[in-house]
Amino acid sequence: MRRVVITGAGTVNALGHSVAETMAAMREGVCGICPLDVRDVERLQIQIGGQVKGFDPEALFSRQHRSLYDRFTQFTMIAAREAIAQSGLTFTEALADTSGVVLGTAGGGIGTTDDNYRAVYEEGKNRVHPFVVPRLMNNAAAAHVSMEWNLRGPSYTVSTACASSNHAMAQAFAMIRSGMSDVMVTGGSEAMLCFGGVKAWEGLRVMSRDACRPFSLGRNGMVQGEGAGIFVFEDYEHARARGAEILCEVAGFAMTSDASDIVMPSKDGAVRAMKGALRDANIDATKVGYINAHGTGTAANDKTECSAVREVFGGHADNLMISSTKSMHGHLIGGTGAVEVLACIMALRDGVIAPTIGHIAPDPECALDVVPNTARDAKVEVALSNAFAFGGMNAVIALRNI
Repeated sequence: MRRVVITGAGTVNALGHSVAETMAAMREGVCGICPLDVRDVERLQIQIGGQVKGFDPEALFSRQHRSLYDRFTQFTMIAAREAIAQSGLTFTEALADTSGVVLGTAGGGIGTTDDNYRAVYEEGKNRVHPFVVPRLMNNAAAAHVSMEWNLRGPSYTVSTACASSNHAMAQAFAMIRSGMSDVMVTGGSEAMLCFGGVKAWEGLRVMSRDACRPFSLGRNGMVQGEGAGIFVFEDYEHARARGAEILCEVAGFAMTSDASDIVMPSKDGAVRAMKGALRDANIDATKVGYINAHGTGTAANDKTECSAVREVFGGHADNLMISSTKSMHGHLIGGTGAVEVLACIMALRDGVIAPTIGHIAPDPECALDVVPNTARDAKVEVALSNAFAFGGMNAVIALRNI
């Protein structure tokens, strides 16, 4: 099977509108969570989020494109532009025919849905814009990326709640490794920070009103975020032949299902996913230096994930660094795994471990090195990115230096 590498990365999130801005914020432990600026925010119980600020669609897109792009698609297009530009690829002829897009999102065009429910049910309008369906459909972002960059190969969207991006990247990786494609654009995006999107999450009673404090004693819930993370995955030999800059290697992945509960996480499912990713990558557990945790800041997720890490890594767990960047950018739901891969790339390439900020005191049930509050310089050869979703759907990706 072929080796797969990352040759381009792009992002828009609460920490920055580019990879450089985002990594700089991660190094500094910046908190991108702030008071929400959304319609009817005063009716929300939860009024904070990792909202993308300073994002001006009118300056970035034509009027025609704005009529077609929901906010989650807008984020995707900006991030994809950065990633593809960094890769240096132009998709023509045979390369265009086999290159495609696999993206993750949980909600798709939630903002479009919210606006049009208001128009029909609150304002009593009998007509909506003719592009409502093309804007809100989950595959809209993947479709527009394929059209903008002439990607004529396999293109589709994966929707598995909070594991959507990791599942999407795993599928892109598998396609290249198997020889189906030489290049795939992959990652994910989400834009749920509108009144309806936040109100729906309020109903779960897992949201914090003040901060996301993964693994910390006294943590009180998750905080939503928004944005996109997009990558160019490429066959190693193809990348090397053209002299491309390689950010890191995607070494393996695994996907498991808890098959137990729709919302409560399972230690067994997480254990099997991490073990499976290491087995697929043919990497010994002792080689892993960093894990970007799912780390939502809820009591159930954090202690379950730490217990799973203990079981997988045994005594080596004491040598691992495990952090949750959700403490900084919030939980991007379907886009979260993609943005979090940036922290893994930063660890592998730059030797900087992103911190878990907001950490007040150690929790005995999360007794691991969670890199509290301050980034750390450390040499890392292998990193894991964990994603454990509602529905018991787990996806873990293994990355390494090359």
